[in-house]
Amino acid sequence: MSTPITTATTEAVKPARTSRRSRSGLLHGLMTNRKAMIGAVILIVFILLALLAPVLFPGNPSRITALASQEPSAEHWLGTTAKGQDVLALTLHGTRMSLFVGLVAGVMSTIIGILVGLTSAYFGRAIDETLSVVTNIFLLIPGLPLLVILAAFMPPGVGTVIFVLIITGWAGSARVLRSQALSIRSKDFVAASQVTGDRAGWIMWREMLPNMASVVMGTLLGCIIGAIGAQAGLEFLGLGDTSTVSWGTNLYWAGNEGALLTGSWWVFLPSGLCIALVAFALSLFNYAVDEVTNPRLRTVKKRSATAPLARTENAV
Repeated sequence: MSTPITTATTEAVKPARTSRRSRSGLLHGLMTNRKAMIGAVILIVFILLALLAPVLFPGNPSRITALASQEPSAEHWLGTTAKGQDVLALTLHGTRMSLFVGLVAGVMSTIIGILVGLTSAYFGRAIDETLSVVTNIFLLIPGLPLLVILAAFMPPGVGTVIFVLIITGWAGSARVLRSQALSIRSKDFVAASQVTGDRAGWIMWREMLPNMASVVMGTLLGCIIGAIGAQAGLEFLGLGDTSTVSWGTNLYWAGNEGALLTGSWWVFLPSGLCIALVAFALSLFNYAVDEVTNPRLRTVKKRSATAPLARTENAV
């Protein structure tokens, strides 16, 4: 009876080493991937701007600094709002709040998705059925109406926005991660860990989760993108805390002050462009993760790269 346990133990060690190699391979692949590098550079620029915002524009960014509705100039690079506020100061300080809310809501949604997905896949039966029903309920409820209702009936504030985004964002990640965890649950190294007496939490944390690294990263990036967009949408509708400065509240005040009607494009364009650029950078990084971890995408890329050479050789 000792021989099977020894073999199982050996098999249990191999996936751990394989997962470490896969994580190092994922990191190396992302560092050599052009899409990942472009996305990382854009994100680093926004993070630096968010950190330097209090240094570049100390004090209250909403204070009146000049005449109202001035076009971009040497004094105010992005012009001023209808109240006379500096648009560049509002945009840079808004970066801090938008990135913070998006990151916190995205990380928390992913963590809840991991817990629900792993628990449902590992224990199965009644626990899986119960968690699947709860997940399906949240998936069936329309996201935008639920966001609006929750935000409208809760006190305004950053905490409320983050809570609403987490409540409406975890179910999708839980469904994706449960599907991946189910395929890993049936592997031999999971059964070997059970034979050796490892606890369920240890098996899920040390054996199953490391083999889901690429899926978890893709889910996290998707949750952050969704959180940033949803926050901007809520605040644009006036359901957030309009006393704070973020990209969403900048768009809200631009709409209320008639920037679109007066043609003051410099008031609403910077915040909208920042949201688009961050979403673009995260999407590039997400696609790079798929490209590095998916052999089919790598095969297609290699084929497209060798196709011109093949046509040249045939022509000769």
